[in-house]
Amino acid sequence: MKKILNSIGNYFKEFGTAVAKGDIWVKLSLIWMGAGYIARKQIINGIIMTLLEAVFAIMCVGYAAPNLAKFGTLGTVQFEQVFDPLTLTSTVNDYDNSFLILLNSIISLFLIVVFVIVYIANVKTVYRLQQSKENGRHINNFREDIRALFNEKFHITLLTLPCIGVVLMNILPILVLIAVAFTNYDQQHMPPSALFTWVGFKNFKSLFTNSTTITFGYSFGKILIWTLEWAVLATFTTYIGGILLAKFINNKATKWPKFWRTLFIIAIAVPQFVTLLLVRNFFADSGIVNTICANIGLTDFLKKIGLVASHLTYIPFLTDPNWAKFMIVIINIWVGVPYQMLIATGVLMNIPEDQIESARIDGANSFQIFAKITMPYMLFVTGPALITDFVKNINNFNVIYLLTQDVFVTSDQMLANSNAKEVDLLVTWLFRLTNEYYNYKMASVIGIFVFVICAAFTLITFTRTIKGDKEDQFR
Repeated sequence: MKKILNSIGNYFKEFGTAVAKGDIWVKLSLIWMGAGYIARKQIINGIIMTLLEAVFAIMCVGYAAPNLAKFGTLGTVQFEQVFDPLTLTSTVNDYDNSFLILLNSIISLFLIVVFVIVYIANVKTVYRLQQSKENGRHINNFREDIRALFNEKFHITLLTLPCIGVVLMNILPILVLIAVAFTNYDQQHMPPSALFTWVGFKNFKSLFTNSTTITFGYSFGKILIWTLEWAVLATFTTYIGGILLAKFINNKATKWPKFWRTLFIIAIAVPQFVTLLLVRNFFADSGIVNTICANIGLTDFLKKIGLVASHLTYIPFLTDPNWAKFMIVIINIWVGVPYQMLIATGVLMNIPEDQIESARIDGANSFQIFAKITMPYMLFVTGPALITDFVKNINNFNVIYLLTQDVFVTSDQMLANSNAKEVDLLVTWLFRLTNEYYNYKMASVIGIFVFVICAAFTLITFTRTIKGDKEDQFR
């Protein structure tokens, strides 16, 4: 945190130095951005910065100002449609669209921030040109600057488009998500027919409130616990299962290793949504698995030991909360282990054989070799991927939704009041709130918490994973 504050302080300190010590052309660049370049005979750069400033001014007047003027209220003119009996036509008034006002305002603010960054960078660059001229150093012309973008500054050229993509596809949607969380945007306030407005932290308060009408606090607690449990179970069962499967297939005593490897790779080749929908039908209350279990007496046995309610004639694989959670983890192992097996196979082939032979000479058994050499090496190489898998499983929409949608019905009224189910993850709950109930405000609040959980976990674990130099341990 201290480094970040120091960097910000140095950034503005450099700008202040440029303004204070700059010549007349640097100071003129505060008003006319291209002045400093033109004075140093970089005419094309000066024209580009002048055009950029002009476009920004036009954008502020024609786009940003009208939207930012309504940003505080998100619109006041309600949609109205009036039928004219004389012309037999309906006319629509010039109404406000709250969502468009919000979206355009955020884009406007973002563009203003970007322009300010470019504006500050422009002043500092012009000041550096002044220093170069005073010290007798060569000042590049436009052609030389372009050539530099394909030589020593080629990394800037390569990263420009990806950075723009990240901004458009990630940063702006996140900013809109955060803004919606502070509004009352829901089914009763749906643009364009209705307006929504700012409500402050009311939605965040609702997420931690339990009452006869608001049960989001109860639902959020239960779903958050299950989400973290699921992420841990889904990640480590497939990870350990993939390693054990890879060791089994690559063991010299295993016959037909290519056959077994091909058999499991087929599970990857089939699209996941096809597999999950088929498995959902197999384990349905009237599915083929329940028919087999009833015929072999397994259903009656589970009734006797209390794992299935006595009044049921089937095993509620996907309709009982406890059974459904258990089956979701088991089915995810089948779906996820083959992929982890392929990764583990590649890593296991690179474990130094001399370490394994040395361990055997010292009297280590197979389990000790696995625990002291194989697993540490696997964790060292695949640690970042393991972290990524954990975060991915927090947001694992496919497995939960495709297995339980239109099958599982909650019996918990407090969960039902919040449009949630026992088997929901935060991401599936968020999806249901938006797609089925149009409760965008609460979905946005939940989305913010999902983002915070994933970001915090990723930053902490990645920092600890890459900390230090562990490569020497495996040489």
